Amino acid sequence: MTKELNTLLTALYVLIDDHVVPPRIGRGRRPELTDSELITMAVAQVLHRYGSERRWIRHIHADDGWRAMFPAMLTQSGYHKRLKTAQPLLCKAILTLAACCPSWFDDLWITDATAVPCGMSRETVKRSDLAGHASYGYCASHSRWYWGLKLYLVCTGDGMPVMWCLANPKLGEREVLAALLDHHHHLIREGQILLADKGFAGKEFKQLTGAMGIRLLRPDRKDETYRNGNLGGVRQRIESVNQTLKGQLDLEAHGGRTPAGVFTRVAQHLLAMAAGIWHNWTTSLTSKRSLIAFDH
Repeated sequence: MTKELNTLLTALYVLIDDHVVPPRIGRGRRPELTDSELITMAVAQVLHRYGSERRWIRHIHADDGWRAMFPAMLTQSGYHKRLKTAQPLLCKAILTLAACCPSWFDDLWITDATAVPCGMSRETVKRSDLAGHASYGYCASHSRWYWGLKLYLVCTGDGMPVMWCLANPKLGEREVLAALLDHHHHLIREGQILLADKGFAGKEFKQLTGAMGIRLLRPDRKDETYRNGNLGGVRQRIESVNQTLKGQLDLEAHGGRTPAGVFTRVAQHLLAMAAGIWHNWTTSLTSKRSLIAFDH
């Protein structure tokens, strides 16, 4: 464990314990591993790029530094069950970290959808518990077909997640994003600019976002008159965010096999990225999404 990672996890634990996890009340035996420690451990797992929970638990048991940080350790099955139960806390932690950063008040949000593969073989598709949730979709950025889900992410310019969801890749992008924005309408400020790609074109969608107080900004299509141009330099930001999730945090190797499992793993990866951005803001690092100091 590096000194930078130790500092990040310590600060994250304090923030989560103070502002995310509610105080425990009532009778009953208190768990030896608290929810605050559990969420901190989940972030450390992603930053260390351990896709397997079993290997991650073995690594903690074998390392004196990790045992000193988490003296009350769980088995792999206990860690898995506790993490799935803590789904609401993972989502709350992401929003709490986002609200602590200056970028929370930016007028510009960016959005895109990216593939989250959940199986590679035909036998996996036939026997998977994700049947009815996942489906076949096409990833244009990598020119490939995949079986899985689609991650819709709305984030700030530095990559801090604001709202997100997982959806069947056969669903229309505009319908899913409209439902996501409507569900999180309390986070939208009047005059908020939302930068999207060409796939979110359409008069009805623009009217819908306008009614929410959002100013939709997207690249011009070839059959349209000039309005905004291709916006390539700005659009590259969301592509860079997706690359951080998949390249540095191994999102595609999430290992989820059930709807609840995939949702938990994706939330875990988004929280790890949010924690890195938040810590870089607090330490005044120039590159807010740099995770180099934490991933080795």
